[in-house]
Amino acid sequence: MPTLKHDYTKVRADEEMYGKGYVFNTLPRKAFDAFSPDALGLGDISQDGHYVQVLSAMFDLEGFTSFCNQPESHLVVPEFLGRYLQWMFNTIKQKFREGDEGDKVRIWGSIPFFVKFLGDGLLMLWDTEYSAGYTGVRNIITRLVEISDEYVTEFVPDVARHCSNVPKLLRCGVARGQVVSIGDFGDYVGSCINVSARLQKLGGTRFAVSRRGLDLSEASGYPAADVFVLKQVALRGIGNTELVYLLRDDFEALSSDDKAAFRNI
Repeated sequence: MPTLKHDYTKVRADEEMYGKGYVFNTLPRKAFDAFSPDALGLGDISQDGHYVQVLSAMFDLEGFTSFCNQPESHLVVPEFLGRYLQWMFNTIKQKFREGDEGDKVRIWGSIPFFVKFLGDGLLMLWDTEYSAGYTGVRNIITRLVEISDEYVTEFVPDVARHCSNVPKLLRCGVARGQVVSIGDFGDYVGSCINVSARLQKLGGTRFAVSRRGLDLSEASGYPAADVFVLKQVALRGIGNTELVYLLRDDFEALSSDDKAAFRNI
């Protein structure tokens, strides 16, 4: 939703009713009437939605609140976000670009068809119809792990030369499922989006994938199977016995208290 810039003017209030010196803000009637669901930029919300099978990835910057609370944050936060978002989009393009074909670019599967900025979060949706089958969906996950790693190894060392107290980790939750469009494809809703958001908040973890519809086991022949461990966990608002994949190294590094939240299968 874009910022609504209200051009207020002031008028004196009725002194007998409100007292001396009281004033009201006023808006032109047209501007006042324009405050409606249309301001959301979603188009005709009442029209039928369209279903899309997707892979949902929710990114979150760990420690972003603390970063925003530093002195003169208004000078630092915009620069950091500008560098972060540029790095993220450039990295996505680099990971999914196979090569050039004349004036076209060859793509490994597909790139996200929907991206939503959420302040300290970033939602990306891939249409799995264009992901070259099940293997392609799993390859997206491989690249998302690489992005989470490279945030720490490449982006943080670079941006730390420009900004202080930067978020040290980029958490990511991934889930597969169905979403439905809202209005003129201005937004999407679906349980897999909620699941991916819950997964990136799991205590102490950096990368988590819902097992639902995704087999990352060694038996599946997935080349990165050895980097994941399958656990059972309670997800608020989703269920108490959800199966999730965690990065094996990250899980082993958890404290005993954090590990206790996850159960063996």
